[in-house]
Amino acid sequence: MIKREYPDNPMVGVGAFIEKNGSVLLVKREHEPGKGKWSLPGGLVNLGEKIRDAIKREVEEEVGLKVDVVNIVDVFDSIEYDDKGRVRFHYVIIGFMVKAIGGEVRGSEEASQVKWFNVEELKNLEMTSTTRKLLKEVNFLKD
Repeated sequence: MIKREYPDNPMVGVGAFIEKNGSVLLVKREHEPGKGKWSLPGGLVNLGEKIRDAIKREVEEEVGLKVDVVNIVDVFDSIEYDDKGRVRFHYVIIGFMVKAIGGEVRGSEEASQVKWFNVEELKNLEMTSTTRKLLKEVNFLKD
């Protein structure tokens, strides 16, 4: 079992920017970190798994879409400390731009709520900091 909280080492995660008709697909997080916030679909890279394979697998598992990788957008640090200054969560997240090529959007155990958001809807949406950073990086969201 993976020790996500108070880990011994950083974990590598992947997140997918999926755009359609001027909207981006986000999921509401069911687990910490970021529980209750909106986030890009994604998850952890498995041992021995290539990162491009991981993003394809995670998107299909989490939201039901088959995707092709367009490119890597950026790599982000996501580090959360507890009130004693200890590292509670530490992820290195690789943000991908992907293109949906099949499947149908649906929820999952990790993301019961899945929704397309346009730019206006994102302005006051409670989302993870790495999601906000990536949306700015791809010029989907302005300051």
